[in-house]
Formats: sequence, structure tokens, C-alpha cells
Amino acid sequence: MTLPDAAATPADADRTFQVDLRGLVDLLSHHLYSSPRVYLRELLQNAVDALTARRGLEPGAPADVFGIRLYADGSVVRVEDDGVGLTEADVHTFLATIGRSSKRADRIAEQRGDFIGQFGIGLLSCFLVADEIHVLSRSARTPDARAVEWRGRGDGSYTVRTLPASARPRPGTTVTLTPRADTGEWTRPAQVHALARHFGSLLRHPVTFDDGTGGAGGAGGPGGAAGTGGPGASVNPESAPWARTYPTPGARSRALAAYGEGVFGFKPLDTIELDLPAVGLKGIACVLPEAVPAGRRHGHRVHVKGMLLSERAEEILPEWAFFVRCVVDAESLRPTASREALYEDDTLAAVRDALAERLRAWIARAAASDPDLLARFLQAHHLAVKSLAVHDDEILRMLLPWLPFETTDGHTTLDEFARTHRTVLVTSSVEEFRQVAAIASAAGLGVVNGGYTYDRELVHRLPEIRSEVSVADLDPATLTAHLDPVDRETELAATAYLARARDALAVFDCDVALRTFQPASAPALLVDSREARHERTRSQLAREQEGGLWGDILGALRQEAPRAQLILNQLNPLVRTAVAIDEPELARTSAEALYGQAALLSRRPLRPAESSLINRSFLDLLAHALRKDS
Repeated sequence: MTLPDAAATPADADRTFQVDLRGLVDLLSHHLYSSPRVYLRELLQNAVDALTARRGLEPGAPADVFGIRLYADGSVVRVEDDGVGLTEADVHTFLATIGRSSKRADRIAEQRGDFIGQFGIGLLSCFLVADEIHVLSRSARTPDARAVEWRGRGDGSYTVRTLPASARPRPGTTVTLTPRADTGEWTRPAQVHALARHFGSLLRHPVTFDDGTGGAGGAGGPGGAAGTGGPGASVNPESAPWARTYPTPGARSRALAAYGEGVFGFKPLDTIELDLPAVGLKGIACVLPEAVPAGRRHGHRVHVKGMLLSERAEEILPEWAFFVRCVVDAESLRPTASREALYEDDTLAAVRDALAERLRAWIARAAASDPDLLARFLQAHHLAVKSLAVHDDEILRMLLPWLPFETTDGHTTLDEFARTHRTVLVTSSVEEFRQVAAIASAAGLGVVNGGYTYDRELVHRLPEIRSEVSVADLDPATLTAHLDPVDRETELAATAYLARARDALAVFDCDVALRTFQPASAPALLVDSREARHERTRSQLAREQEGGLWGDILGALRQEAPRAQLILNQLNPLVRTAVAIDEPELARTSAEALYGQAALLSRRPLRPAESSLINRSFLDLLAHALRKDS
């Protein structure tokens, strides 16, 4: 083998990347875009940008002079515009160089905010549906410019030739695709018309469609499919609904709601107009009429300069705003390379904050002037408002008294609850609330379930709104302090039973006490917390692992774990009978059964040992009853 001459190729010499054009075309056209349907959006976008560039050349021309014409008859798809066009030099420079955009060509296009596309690769999306792209163009910059024909192929090759001006009498560009046999799903006339309406319904330039049949044009709903049209069928016959004038505010509100229903498929609870002049953003937010799962973020429809960019743009609103769906059109938001999402930058962050403020303002207006709308909104979306109130003091002061919570008085607002309970107790979990709700209610305690998302934190902030109300966490000591002790004689008579019960339940680190409380139908109350159970479990692991490294770690973490407490109700007839049992085994079994029943009523997950205890105590009691009957 002969080694190359080292002197001929110095180690520090610059080298050029070797690019496989066929592979690059496949990468960009098949992996940059989410679906083949985007080919039509890219063609429309290129046409719109060409028209924008030509308007820079002829700023005084009427707005309706320049248009876009689509044609699809099943054998070809053609997009024609009256835009700025290309010269032969432009074709070599821009169409044959991947990544370079003709919108960078000269001073007309230096204002990049005027254009939708910024990456110069959109034409490659046509290879998703065709193996060859045919472009016929004539430049508007030179009055006597010749027409230029460019043919690009999926293998990376292309040809260019100049034609007489008569081949393209007017300036502009025509792109023609001959669809592959396997892409009929995206290139049939009806589908092309539907895609054109879907992507281009809000475009400012007139767009027409022709299916070659000569019939009358059809019209579809916003973004939806429509029947094909004959010559001149309009793709975007109306401007955006927020850009139109209406005879009355009520008519405007109804029109915006109807548009939102047509786009999203639900009748909005209300519509919120969005207008941010600094970035040229206009649109509407539609309030969902029903609750959505917490944290579920809906996609929003974002148009950039009239062209639909994305139907799933989550980043346009903050996470807490999952009670609305938006459709907006903006001038200054940057699309990503695939033009299917928004580029995360300072402008988008500022827009997100400004739109969040619009939603807060709508909530404030509803609270101040439309209590019926506010009630319907909170009934459906109280969780979203709670998440907002946690971080927004204004919303907290405005809406906290109106938000619903689960309490010992049922589902009610904190405003209503605070009228009857000057001291509000709040649990740390749903499980704890369910353990104590009935007993606390009978004892006259006002307890709020703080186990749901945001609830405990919000209840603790109630004194900021109502200074006469105090809030405290509910712990076992607070509850047991409100249970009445039994008289001394009753306590002494039950001593033997309580000792046996404590011995039977020692395996669960559970103490046993005798009290009186309402309702009398409740035989026992199991007072325990999740934190205490976790600490007892950790202590048990430390004892089992004593002597090793893991045991030392657990021992260092170990704290004095509070014991669970089974409180027997002396007012309950079953308990009065149980504490009088003299037979040791039967007393033990009855205590286990009372513990198991109280654990079931707490509705917390049972440990395997507890499930086994419940089964065993039931069978033992059944066996005792059968022996007694026999």
C-alpha cells in the first residue's frame, strides 16, 4: 500500500465536508417534518414571502393585486404566485443551495420579520410527495427579465435553463409537482383544497383553488376539510374574525364564540380577546366548558403572519392556563426550522407572560361584574385557579373565599365555612381527613381536607383574607383533646380488656384508649398519620439491619415515632359489650376485629399483616359464635 505524500496534504490544511446530497435531501424532507402534508404549507409560505418581497418593490400597489393560485387535478399539484420571482442567478444561488434562503437576497428582504420562512429548506418538503420539483419563475426586479426553469430531483441533481419571457408573461413563480403513486392521500384535489384551507385560512393574500373540473367552488369551516372547487374557489374568503367589524359588542362576542367552536369543536364558556400590539399578536382564548385533568396542557393553534404554524403549541401559555385553548396570529414570533413549533426566546417568554396577564384580567372582571359566569367557571376549573392563586397574591385575595373545598360541612367555599368556624383545622392528607371527618363534625370541629393539590397551602393563607380566622394543622393530639374521657369507674372496669387489646395490637405499634364521642354508631377511631407509619417502618428496618452500614444510616435517621391510637367509643353498645369480656382469647380477637374495622373505615392502603388480621379475627369470631350456638 502506498502512503500519500505528507507534504502534499499538511496536517493543518482546511478541508471541505463531503455531502451526500441524496442522503441530505432524505434527512431533511423525511425527518425534519412531522407529516407529508406540510409540503403544501411550505409552498404556500414561499408564495406568501415572494408576494411580501414584491410588495417591498411596489409598495403602492393595491392589496388585492397579488394573489396565489392552487391547482390540483389528481395528476399534478401546482402553486402559482405573483411574487418577486427569481433570476437565473437567483436560481443557482438559492434553489440549488440547501440552507440558503432567497429572502436574504437584498435589502428588500433584510427585514426578516416580514417573512414567514427563514431557513431556505422548505422546498425540500415537496420530496415527501414527489420525486421531482419543477419551478418556472420570472423576476419582477428586471422589466425585461427572461423566464427561468429549474428542475430539482430527489437524488440531489438539478437542471436550469432560461426561456423566453412569453413562457411566463407576468412576474412570479409557479411550482409544479407530479405526485408519486404512493402519495395520493395528500395530493388528491379534495385533500389539497382541505390542506390549503387548514394552513391558509387566515392568510392576508387572496388564495384560490382550481380542481380542473370547471365546477363551483366549495367552502369549509375554519381549518376543516371542504369540497373541491372549480376555477377561482376561494381558500380564504374572509379575514380573521377578530379583524372584522360588528354592529354591536354582543354580535362580536357571538361571532368569536362561533369561530372558536368551529376550530376546537366545543362551545366556549366564554371567549377572551387577545391583543398584543408590540408583537402584532391577535386572537382569542376559548374557556373550556368542562374540567380537564390537572396538568394536562392543550395544544393551541398558532398562526404566524396568517399561516398556520402549529395546532399543538403548548409553549404559548403558562402551565396553569390549561382551562383555555387559544388561536392566535402573530407577526414577531419565530418558528423553528421545521416551522411546526415556536422558537423559545425572550420574545416568546414575554408573550407568554403578557397572555397570562390577559387571563388574570379576565378572571378579575368575572369576579367583579359577572358572578354567574365566575361560579360556572370555578365549578369547572377550580383546580386551575387554585394553582394560579398559590403564586398570584391578587388572584388569591380575589378568589380564595370563593373556591370550593372539601370540609366537615360538605363541599363549600372557605368564605361560607369561615362564617361558622373561626378556627379552621386542615389535614395533611385525604386519608387523615377521612379518618376524622365524622368524629370531628360531631365534635363541632371545622376541618378542611388539605390532601388535594394546593388545598393545604391555600387554606393556611386564609387569615391573609380574613384576619379574624385562625388556621392550624390537625394532628392526633388536637382531635383526641376534643374527645370526652370516661369516668374513673368505667376506666378501671375496662383496665384488663385494654391491657389485652394493647398486647394484641403491639405488633402494629398501636395504643388503645377508651373515650366517649359522637356519633355513637362509630365503635372505634384509628388515629394515625402517614408520616408516623413511615417513621415506624424505618425504625423497624433499622432494628432488622442493626450492626451493618445500612443499619447505621437508618439509625441516624431514626426519630421517636408516634404510635397509632385506637380509640374505643364507650357510647357504642358493641364496645360496652367488648370491654366486659373476661375470656382472654375472645377479648384479644375482639380488639383485633375493632382495629381491622377502624383501619377499613380510614380507607388507607392496608398492610399485608393488617389484611391477615382482619381475615383471622373474622374467622375466629365466627367460630366462637358457632361454638356458642352449638
